[in-house]
Order: sequence, then structure tokens, then C-alpha cells
Amino acid sequence: VQLQASGGGLVRAGGSLRLSCAASGLTFDDYTIGWFRQVPGKEREGVSCVSSNGNTYYADSVQGRFTISTDNAKNTVYLQMNSLEPGDTAVYYCAAALESLYTEYEISHFIYSTLPFDYWGQGTQVTVSS
Repeated sequence: VQLQASGGGLVRAGGSLRLSCAASGLTFDDYTIGWFRQVPGKEREGVSCVSSNGNTYYADSVQGRFTISTDNAKNTVYLQMNSLEPGDTAVYYCAAALESLYTEYEISHFIYSTLPFDYWGQGTQVTVSS
């Protein structure tokens, strides 16, 4: 399994970016895909997840500004980030969690922990200037 995150960059506050997570070696039918972010000295935090049945989940801090979506034909998950703020500056990672061991209720809480996620991409830097 490989996850390749891309799309990061430098943008001014209020701007937009779209991150991509290209997956190989897995099918989205079996996995929840999540986006996490991390700044130096802090723990990795969940941003958004999409489960295999299309349910989406967001951290409160990005609700209404970020949108996660899936393109099954391209085996790619996107994170559209609008109205970016300096506090969104971080390295963004995508990750995959096998769903078979979990209920949908448990999956809805994946955003709060990195533990269910078995596979991780390499990260892409997002920098938002004020």
C-alpha cells in the first residue's frame, strides 16, 4: 500500500488549496481515508475523514471551510481547503484505516486518533501567510 500526498504550498490568508492523496495497493471499498496535520512540537491532529460508504467527518476547526471528496476512478482522495487561516499552517498527511474491525460509530471518531490508521503518506507542507 502506498499513499502519495501532494498539492501543498504557500498561500495568503483567505486563499484556497486542494490537496490530493493518490492511493495504490488498496481499494476505497475497504478503507477510511483521513487527513491529518502536524506542526513542530505538537501532536498530529485529525482534519477530516471519509469512510467507504461516503460519510464525511471534519474537525470543528475546519468545518465549513474544508471539503473531503473521493474519486474512485482515480483512487484519489481530495481535501479542498478554502478560507485558509495562518492557523492551518502545518504538514498535512493522508492515511488509510481498514474498516472491517470497526462500526460506523467508531469510524466517526477516527478523526480524533491516529491509532486506527495503518498506512500513511509522506506529508505535504501547507503554509498560510497573514
